[in-house]
Amino acid sequence: MIIRSAEPADLPRLQAIETAAGEIFRTVGMAAIADDAPPTVAELDRFRRAGHAWVAAEDIGTVVAYLVAEPVDDAFHIEQVTVHPDAARRGVGQTLIARAADCARDQGLTGLTLTTFADVPWNAPYYERLGFRRLSGAELTPGLRAIRAAEAEHGLDRWPRVCMRREP
Repeated sequence: MIIRSAEPADLPRLQAIETAAGEIFRTVGMAAIADDAPPTVAELDRFRRAGHAWVAAEDIGTVVAYLVAEPVDDAFHIEQVTVHPDAARRGVGQTLIARAADCARDQGLTGLTLTTFADVPWNAPYYERLGFRRLSGAELTPGLRAIRAAEAEHGLDRWPRVCMRREP
């Protein structure tokens, strides 16, 4: 598996990965998440241009996963990490998160943050196994509060969500 910076030609593939990976949400009664549109090419390109978008590619070059992130307050916030179902359970997501942690350290940031569904097995419980901890409301930075407000506006609060943090 090769981890590299995303290239413009990768962006439509990232959308396809997002759509394919979203299908599993149907199995836990979250069809609205599966039906949600993937990030636009323009949204993904914003992360790419900032140097905050990475892909995992198989040796033959096929991109199977991606991670996009950006600095938020004192941390590197993982906006999205998605693995195609065909590449699941092989440590690809964990490897991408390790790359984000390297970037956080390089930029002098104090941690990694993300928001996720609290009770979906491949969301908060997975991140806890990777060393993330759930943040209390009092621990939320202004940037995380703004992210959560935007998520609520988008309708994601139909299911319990949490903010999480890990040291890089």
